[in-house]
Amino acid sequence: MTSPAGLPPTGGGSGERQRLKLLAVTACPTGIAHTYMAAEKLSQAAEQLGIDIKVETQGSIGAENVLTDNDVRTADGVIIAADKDVDLSRFAGKRVVTVGVAEGIHHPERLIEQVRTAPVHGGGGGGTSTSSSAGSGSGGGRERSVGYKALMNGVSYMIPFVVVGGLLIAISLSLGGHTDPSGGLVIPKDSFWMDVNNIGVIGFQLMVPILSGYIAYAIGDRPALVPGMVGGWIANTGSLYDSEAGAGFIGAIVTGFLAGYLVLWIKKVEVPKFVRPIMPIIVIPIVATTALGLFFIYVIGKPISWVFEHLTDWLGGMTGTSAVLLGAILGLMIAFDMGGPVNKTAFLFGAGLIATGNQEVMGMCAAAIPVMPLGQGLATLIRKRLYTEQERETGLASLFMGLFGISEGAIPFAAARPAQVIPANMLGGAVAGALAGLAGVEDAVPHGGPIVAVLGAVSGVPMFFVAVVIGTVVTALTTVALVDVSERRRRGQSMVDGLAPQPELALVGVGVGVGSDGLGADGGTATAHAPAQRTSSAPASTGSTADASPDASVDRPTDATADGSTGASDDEVLSGYLTARTVKVRLDSGDKEAAIREMAGLLAATGKVTDVEELVAAALRREEQGTTGLGEEIAIPHAKTDAVTAPVVGFARSAEGVEWGSLDGTKAKLVFMISVPEAAAGDEHLRILALLSRKLMDTGFRERLMTAPDEAAVLDVLREIR
Repeated sequence: MTSPAGLPPTGGGSGERQRLKLLAVTACPTGIAHTYMAAEKLSQAAEQLGIDIKVETQGSIGAENVLTDNDVRTADGVIIAADKDVDLSRFAGKRVVTVGVAEGIHHPERLIEQVRTAPVHGGGGGGTSTSSSAGSGSGGGRERSVGYKALMNGVSYMIPFVVVGGLLIAISLSLGGHTDPSGGLVIPKDSFWMDVNNIGVIGFQLMVPILSGYIAYAIGDRPALVPGMVGGWIANTGSLYDSEAGAGFIGAIVTGFLAGYLVLWIKKVEVPKFVRPIMPIIVIPIVATTALGLFFIYVIGKPISWVFEHLTDWLGGMTGTSAVLLGAILGLMIAFDMGGPVNKTAFLFGAGLIATGNQEVMGMCAAAIPVMPLGQGLATLIRKRLYTEQERETGLASLFMGLFGISEGAIPFAAARPAQVIPANMLGGAVAGALAGLAGVEDAVPHGGPIVAVLGAVSGVPMFFVAVVIGTVVTALTTVALVDVSERRRRGQSMVDGLAPQPELALVGVGVGVGSDGLGADGGTATAHAPAQRTSSAPASTGSTADASPDASVDRPTDATADGSTGASDDEVLSGYLTARTVKVRLDSGDKEAAIREMAGLLAATGKVTDVEELVAAALRREEQGTTGLGEEIAIPHAKTDAVTAPVVGFARSAEGVEWGSLDGTKAKLVFMISVPEAAAGDEHLRILALLSRKLMDTGFRERLMTAPDEAAVLDVLREIR
């Protein structure tokens, strides 16, 4: 038996099926516009084809329209259109197509057709990165995508540990530390600040296993988490394989991928039925953890230890040669792996010579140590558009850690973009080390960064800071150049593949993910794994109803309002953020900057804008990070700025259209502008943008907006946004 669409059913329903039933999950890294655009496109395509579909959206305001066990049991197939990991274990026995979220937007009909020949998911619980994808392109490109998603999954979980651990250590050193010729920069053992320092050290100790564990998790799902984390701990604990330094974050990346693919291989092994229930919780974790741990200790660890010993001997033989050359080499090593074996070799070599009276070698190391975090932090300030909100926030923390000589602050950047960041780090480190060697800078304690100079442990302080500043600038500029080239190549390849990257409206909430304006462009790496919660202050009447028909009209009273408009109360339109005063049926401006200025003037009519020019400047700065033109003749410029005293939303219409840089080539005829205060708390703005993005994918809704004769009629149409 086949369904009307020719799809071999896998659903649990009985009897002849009259309509094909599909499920879908859509998600993008930031969980805003694309998540809902893909959901609407899939729903529209299914309706045109006479197919039932239910779409779960995993957005920044949490999962909506969640698929139930009964939905899954009776479904004939599943479409996953996501750019982040989605748990597939609940779709065991179903035909599953897994693609990026852009495919859900551009080719929904194709995806529905592909379900017919999609493989049946085996139920191993893997995430989206391990699933088959019909028509996904060349094998090489697919593997690169899997590896990149897994790496970014690990980095996103690691970042909070880096930030918390690094900042706690920096605070404890600055407030409770002092220089000691015999012990370096020390904190009294029984002091309060030593306890704070110890908490920070624990964060750093967990950082590497977390990176490894969640790389493995993205590849092999839950059974890979334990071997990944244990493998990362082993990689970072050099004493287990007779090395004075662990393998650091590079070792963690290796163990993460090894653990993930080892678990995938074990899953393929045929075992008796009575063993299958305990495979994912007992057998696979034990076998994979033991095999990976022993492999690292006996096979990978020994070469690391050997290299460490011989690097130390080689550096010892260079003492007395050119100080510039030695400083450059030490700077290269310090910057290479930021706490790994190569870094530790150079650091311990310099620290060991302090006792012999040679403090110049440690001076070279001390100048190079802060260059990586300072340089990467500076890079996020120089070219904000190249970085996600999460990366920019991490960049600020990295700058702070660099001041205290904590080179690990740059690890998230190196892990996310090793091909661009590590060479830039090494170049800047080499420059700083060479300049310190040339100037004869000395450091009397085994620590680095500006903090040791401030505390009086460095001689030749002016040249020390010159070396640090020049090295930092070199690292930042080189990073920006390499990342920019990489992004241009990626965008060019996306255009060639017919999957041009879409502009994402990444309104990120609170915490590490908050950007400089709070409303940034999607960079593809910053992944929030805990859905934001709605603020309790949001009116209950404005809650999202994901199952509501997109074309359903809402009957409202038509009492006249205070401002002379008709229809329902203003606070029923996008929580009252959009009113009759912020609606205009004709946008007079013909270019983007003028249109933003006109929209800012429209918002000013509410009395909530204290500085129109600053609002315009903030919106234009946002446009520099990436166009807010969504395509489909829609643009949603936005800004987070203290130029407004409360959230406000405006809408205007352009008959001719405004060139907004949308990648589908359409001019913006429907323009919404959102502005919230810099200090705005909660995620109400996320909810508003999510509702807008979802509803604007409805062709009928857009047509009603374009044809509404006046502001009152426009407002009535906008009340459909629920």
